[in-house]
Amino acid sequence: MNLTILDGGIGRELKRIGAPFSQPLWSAKALIEAPHYVTQAHQNFIDAGAEIITVNSYACVPFHLGETLYQQQGTTLARQAAIIAKDVASTATQTVQVAGSLPPPLGSYRPDLFEKHQALDILTTLYKAQDEHVDLWIAETIASIEEASAIAHVLKDSTKPCYYAFTLSDELGVTARLRSGESVTHAIEAILKEATLVEGIDGIFFNCSIPEVMEKAIRDAKSVLEKHSKTLNIGAYANSFKPISQGHEANLTTQSSRDLTPEEYKDYAQQWYNTGANIIGGCCGIEPAHIKVLEEWKKSLEEA
Repeated sequence: MNLTILDGGIGRELKRIGAPFSQPLWSAKALIEAPHYVTQAHQNFIDAGAEIITVNSYACVPFHLGETLYQQQGTTLARQAAIIAKDVASTATQTVQVAGSLPPPLGSYRPDLFEKHQALDILTTLYKAQDEHVDLWIAETIASIEEASAIAHVLKDSTKPCYYAFTLSDELGVTARLRSGESVTHAIEAILKEATLVEGIDGIFFNCSIPEVMEKAIRDAKSVLEKHSKTLNIGAYANSFKPISQGHEANLTTQSSRDLTPEEYKDYAQQWYNTGANIIGGCCGIEPAHIKVLEEWKKSLEEA
């Protein structure tokens, strides 16, 4: 099975390299005040071996920018972020694809804040701002089936590969669940039931959750896809956070991290690959050093 390496968490990478960084603006602060740091963060992941880099548009939403700044600059910032990513990818020595990012429009890890009409407006704005400059789409940190359905509506006419990345409950259990409490099995079934949208779904990913919960989710996803005779990409990119509790206020505090070494992360990635994931990278706190180890491991697989 071929393996593709995704990049790591650009927000924490910006902070690591000294870019302007604070809540609630998160990764948008560098985009506004010092965009050359965004270029450098992308370059760091490419140098580490990433084959897909993700546009730094995650925080280009009212949840992070605030309503006024979003209305004034949200579209411009998202477009700028896509152009930066495309420019960096175009100068890489290896082939690098650019993934447009559709983030949680109304708050990470907070399915209780989701409101469909408002979310559709924000997602459509981000889609239009980035589309000209990206090769594929990743809808990130999807916390509920309702949120996934709204994203499917926005992406239904896209001719580019579209990947849906769900964020999982950090509580280990018999059943893999989204932050909403809904099971991964039911979430994937719900997407596949939207018959007119199935052809626009190219992969199921899991992201921004602790590494320990990924393997079960991958198994559940693979089981549903096999049941429906669907061959889709399966991806995983975990964070290095400590478990996030229900009701976490994502834009009020910086989530505490743990020391997850590149080798420890690779051990998890190997489990995901052996379970069925073929696109692997990292989310918040996963640095170029982690991606470098994943790329070296990929090379060893190819040489075996």
